Amino acid sequence: MSSMILSVKDLSKVYHGGDSAVSVLRGVSFDLAEGESVALTGESGSGKSTLLHLVGGLDQADGGEIWIQGVRIDAMSDSQLAGMRRSTVSLIFQQFNLIPSLSVVDNLSFQAKIADRFDHVWQEELVARLGLGDLLARYPEQLSGGQQQRVAIGRALAGRPPLVLADEPTGNLDEATADSVLRLTRDLIRDSGCSFLMVTHSQRIAETMDRTLHLSNGSLT
Repeated sequence: MSSMILSVKDLSKVYHGGDSAVSVLRGVSFDLAEGESVALTGESGSGKSTLLHLVGGLDQADGGEIWIQGVRIDAMSDSQLAGMRRSTVSLIFQQFNLIPSLSVVDNLSFQAKIADRFDHVWQEELVARLGLGDLLARYPEQLSGGQQQRVAIGRALAGRPPLVLADEPTGNLDEATADSVLRLTRDLIRDSGCSFLMVTHSQRIAETMDRTLHLSNGSLT
């Protein structure tokens, strides 16, 4: 049996605004095995992105526990969380979040280098399989949306992190480009041995993953 890369236990999150409080997550629990790919689905406002941000250490939970590789992260300091995102967890967003002042080749290697996990051979394979060979000297503003997302995916995978999180990674792309990018992402994640948790509104995309979790009103159903 595969060991668990991620364990979420009884997770809750409440947002406060003025005199009101909204429970976004209500006692969410699930596990993600090493090498497993899981889709997280649900209606808009169901808590999908909030859950992903909590797992990625970008927000703080109000209750429950988050364990990654046997280490509890929900009680970590900001500096500890930053270290975790450098070496253990990579995030892919639909806004790409590339560094404008860096070329494609430097964007690709940035995260792996600061984590001291840069592998030249793996980087070359990523460049070839993502079709970025002719774009390495360009800057993000000189790329199409699909090209930027492929760079963002390559950057996330360059350091072979144990866990990759993606929040609607193809939400800004047309359907044909999205399908191509997602197919590449799944293949590369499988070959790198990473575990993969992806937020998506598309049932069609979710069905390509190993398993689907569905959030409704802040609870898994």
